[in-house]
Amino acid sequence: MNATQLAQTAYGSGTRSVRTPRGVEYEAFARVTSRLKAIASDMAQAKRQQIKSKTKRVIPGQFSDLATALNENRTLWTLLATDVADDGNQLPDDLRARILYLAEFTRQHSAKVLKSQASVVPLLEINIAIMRGLSAQGGPETPSSKVRVS
Repeated sequence: MNATQLAQTAYGSGTRSVRTPRGVEYEAFARVTSRLKAIASDMAQAKRQQIKSKTKRVIPGQFSDLATALNENRTLWTLLATDVADDGNQLPDDLRARILYLAEFTRQHSAKVLKSQASVVPLLEINIAIMRGLSAQGGPETPSSKVRVS
């Protein structure tokens, strides 16, 4: 990368929008959810092809990609749980408790997904519900797509 490209990267557009904390949270959930959904969809398609061709061939990197996406999702939920567990958090106690419950559910359910004992769909549905909540009060637009991975 030359000096001009570095300068453009560092001092790029001066018209960047100011992000609210809700917007930042929404973007984090959107990025993690999108990746998790794409990997789950790819794996479901590969499984359909295996059934159709009657092979047991494992697609290289699939499990690794799934594990990475699940880890990113768990990390996001751990950060959220840490934030709401803080005494200075302004959210109502009931909402804080619900978020902590969802973080624990996400942790446990992710382990089941990695063991092929559960579907990734509930994790996607929870994330999309959180995104809807974050977008309800002036945040980014609500995601409109239904979760379908099969």
